[in-house]
This record gives sequence, structure tokens and C-alpha cells, in this order.
Amino acid sequence: MRRKEKEITGINEKLEIIAKCNVCRIGLSENNYPYIVPLNYGFSYNDGKLSLYFHCAIEGKKMDIIKKNNNACFEIDCDTKLIEGEKPCNYGYEFKSIIGFGKIVILDTKDEKSEGLNYLMKNLTGKYLKYDFNENELKNVIILKMLVDEFTGKQKVVKENV
Repeated sequence: MRRKEKEITGINEKLEIIAKCNVCRIGLSENNYPYIVPLNYGFSYNDGKLSLYFHCAIEGKKMDIIKKNNNACFEIDCDTKLIEGEKPCNYGYEFKSIIGFGKIVILDTKDEKSEGLNYLMKNLTGKYLKYDFNENELKNVIILKMLVDEFTGKQKVVKENV
């Protein structure tokens, strides 16, 4: 990372950002062209490994790309705020963000899909209520799991004078 003073190195700080944000943008590649799509997400962090969970329709451009090339990157950001300046070049933005890389897999079993949806609901609601989804509820949805290989955190926070 070029701007080391903005790097977030603590895993707990990074996980707090991931838990606080609501939208994850995943970047995919098809025929050397990028395809970026914003998605709601859930996540788990177990044994030093981050996994992101997404739900989507059974078919569509995103699924077509993933089936051909499951390499992906992601970006999550929140706590954004305009920093005003005296001149246009003095303007900026506060933010906290996470960027990473990994591979996306399609979850197949009822248990895997239910687990992914429960993580997604936890991130959306702030509560982990283990819901048991039935086959009918799961048949028309795809659950994607991104196995994250690496991720970094970055922030710009301006301390206000009190």
C-alpha cells in the first residue's frame, strides 16, 4: 500500500468495517473486460480466513461470468463524508474501506445455502438468528461464497477540533 499512514492493519478493525458496511462491489472479468456489481453480503471469519456470502438469481450475466472465471476482487466502503476546502484541490473525502481478492464458489447443499443466507441476514440486521430455510425457499436462489485469499483496509479520518 502506497499510503502506509492510511493502512488499517488490525484484523479486528478490518472486521468492524466489514460488519458495518452494507454493500460490497465485486469485480469480475469477461473477455478482458471488467464487470462490477454491487451486492448485499454477509461474512464469516474463521481460523484466519474471511468468506463473503452473496445471493443472486439463478441466471444472468454475473452467473455466466462466474461459471467461466471465478476469480474476483471486492471493495467495501462506509463512513464516507465530504471534506470541504478553501480551494477545489483542498477538498477530499473521509472513508473506511476494505479491498480484497479471492475465488467465488457456488454453494450447492441446503446446509451451505442456509448458512450463507444466515450470515447475510446477520450483516443486514445485526442479529444472528439461525433460520432453517426449506427447500422451496432455496430452490430459486443462488448463494455465492467468496473465499478471500487476501484483503487490506484503508481509511482517511479527519479529527475535528472540539
